[in-house]
Parts: sequence; C-alpha cells; structure tokens
Amino acid sequence: MELLDVVDEHGVPTGEVVSRDVAHRTGVRHRTSHVWMLRKKNGRLEILAQKRSENKDSHPGCYDISSAGHIPAGEDFVSSALRELEEELGVTAKPEDLVYCGQRHFAYEKEFYGEMFRDNQVSNVYYLWCDKEPEEFVLQKEEVSEVRWFAFSELMDAVEKNRIPNCIHIDELEMVLAKEQKEII
Repeated sequence: MELLDVVDEHGVPTGEVVSRDVAHRTGVRHRTSHVWMLRKKNGRLEILAQKRSENKDSHPGCYDISSAGHIPAGEDFVSSALRELEEELGVTAKPEDLVYCGQRHFAYEKEFYGEMFRDNQVSNVYYLWCDKEPEEFVLQKEEVSEVRWFAFSELMDAVEKNRIPNCIHIDELEMVLAKEQKEII
C-alpha cells in the first residue's frame, strides 16, 4: 500500500498520512513531482512525452509528463523526482541537474473504470536536459507504454487543440518554456 503525506496548500506535510487510494477516493491534498525532459535537435527545442500504460488507474493511453509520480510519505520533491526518472525511464540524474520551474496546484474529479477519481495535487515542476533517442530509454512497462520527442511548439499545439490523447496541462508547458527561455538569457 502506497502511503502519501497529507499536505497544506504549499505542499508542506501536515503530519497526517493516507493511502493513495484514500487520497484519490476522497480528494485529500497530496504531492507529486513532475519532470519534463528537454533537448535541442536540429536547432529546435524538443520535449519528451510519455504515453501512459493502458493499465493505469487514471488517463490510460494518454500522453503525459516525461516522468512524474506521487511522493511517498516522508520523501521530498527532488528525491522523488529522481527516483521516478530512474524507475519509469531508466534515467539517472543528480539533484543539481533538475531545473525548478515552479509549483502547480490543481484539483479535478473524473470517473475511471466506474469509480470517481478525485485528484488534489501540489506539484513541483522541473525540467532536465537529456539527449537520448526513444529506444535508449528503459521503460517501466507497468507505467509507460512509449516515449516520444515532440517539437515544443508541436506538443503545445496538440494539447491546446486536443489532437492527441493527453492529460497534459498547458499551463505546465508554459511554465517549463518560460523557465527555459529565462535560463538562456
């Protein structure tokens, strides 16, 4: 059973712990880490999206963040982000490799497999430079069915116009792009 810290609006643990199932059944606020992988290829900025496994409890078969995950009770944002990169994609990184883009707060309810799924997250968003081809990633098949590089503008357009199955929040892509552009100035 995966245990999560209940957190305040800033992502600070309150001291209470609940199971992931309870968090999603009741809408208890919890934390996640999101890491977007970037590379420059042929003069353009590209971003990696993972396609969620068809067996996921939410958004099966949808394109999503390069690597993301719930933060287990007692763990922090960065260590969780690094662990998820290794588990989902076989990518080893150091804390200083992650570029912090900001924090997102969101909540939604949707039915999956006949049951209500209530997600109430505080998420730290990062990006990581990584120049690997899709076949070089070691995918955790229970979580990820494939990865694909998109031109950054192509992914933003596809998400805005819902041209691909996805569970990507456009404001998160905007956060990453703004931070990346600020870093090169």
